[in-house]
Amino acid sequence: MSTLFKNTAVLTKKEGKYEVIKDAYLGVEGKNIDYIGTKKPEKHYEIVKDFSNKLLMPGLVNSHTHIPMVFLRGIADGLPLDKWLNEKVFPIESKLNADQIRISSYYAILELLASGVTSFTDMYFFPEGTAHAVKDSGIKANINKYILCFDENQSIEESMIPVSFDFYNKYNNTCDGRLKVDFSIHAEYTNKTHIVKEYSRLCKENNAIMHIHLCETKNEVDNCIEKYHKTPVEWFEELGTFENPTCAAHVVWPTDNDLDILKRHNVSIVHNPSSNLVLGSGIAPLRKVLDKGINVGLGTDGTASNNNLNMFEEMHIASIVHNGYNHDATNIRSEEIIDMATINGAKLQGRDNTGVLKEGNAADIIAIDMSGIHMYPVFDYFSILTKSAQASDVYMTMVDGKILYEDGKYLTLDKDRIVKEFKEAVESFYN
Repeated sequence: MSTLFKNTAVLTKKEGKYEVIKDAYLGVEGKNIDYIGTKKPEKHYEIVKDFSNKLLMPGLVNSHTHIPMVFLRGIADGLPLDKWLNEKVFPIESKLNADQIRISSYYAILELLASGVTSFTDMYFFPEGTAHAVKDSGIKANINKYILCFDENQSIEESMIPVSFDFYNKYNNTCDGRLKVDFSIHAEYTNKTHIVKEYSRLCKENNAIMHIHLCETKNEVDNCIEKYHKTPVEWFEELGTFENPTCAAHVVWPTDNDLDILKRHNVSIVHNPSSNLVLGSGIAPLRKVLDKGINVGLGTDGTASNNNLNMFEEMHIASIVHNGYNHDATNIRSEEIIDMATINGAKLQGRDNTGVLKEGNAADIIAIDMSGIHMYPVFDYFSILTKSAQASDVYMTMVDGKILYEDGKYLTLDKDRIVKEFKEAVESFYN
């Protein structure tokens, strides 16, 4: 299948600099972009779409989330992370079953596609249901079966490691490569040393990506120092975790030495401003992290600590909170936020052919409707995209050259059936 978009604006990036090409054409052949330019291509395309008043840009990558937590949306407002987890979230999650996780994943993907997300990195249990939702929807994802261990005497055979590894072997690189499986350690405070060390070794042996929570709260860091006389970053480094390509969510409370360690091991950080603000965890030192040359993605976290999966809201908050906190309007540039939400996220997922619209790259493309009252005039596209645009301005979401969502319609999922089934599951569980 080939598609040509005409009369559109295209956000491209060449030699590290963004450019918006106006009155442009963008051609897609199969899974890839094969033309971008202002002259009409000579080639014949099967489908031609007039996208006047639209901007084509790379699809958004939600680099850290727990999408089945739509089942717990807003369940525990007003609590710090430790109480939020132990008093609310963990007790509810212990009662959830695989089918509830499955339908929650489908429901969450409706929200992701409608808000311009073409790929996400997820950490949750019963991920088989999420894998099936990824397959049916056409979206891309890195998912995992994370490990927990609270018993110093638990053997490797009795731990969650064999189950996690089996999931990796069964699902990694399925769905024509759209679905990748990572290894995942929930956090330092939910695991024991011997388990983390062995699991990290196994990850390295399989050339896999590791996904962890790291330095989310000051209590987490202080407690780790009290237990091990090391920060969580130092602890993970000693156990070999960072010998793998690692995606570390949050990193709100790193020391300068921690950042040196993360940079030395090429660890990617995922910034989750909304979740960190909701839970009172703090404000990550984003400028310092970026100045270190550390790759930074952007994520919503789960809807129990954010209430939505809206990456445009995440971009907005990330683009302003650091300027205010640091009393410096130049602290974070809008272009850096776009990078975090697109190409940087693709990089930490191990996807090197997406995140930028250019010939030869995967056609992971979203169209932004620029005709809204709040979208005009456009003096600065990057300011508009990070501070004016809303998730509702997403007109189209395309993954690997296939349109999954367009003009309010889902082309691969039955929205009505999913919504009905999800509501029935929620009402049955909570009533």
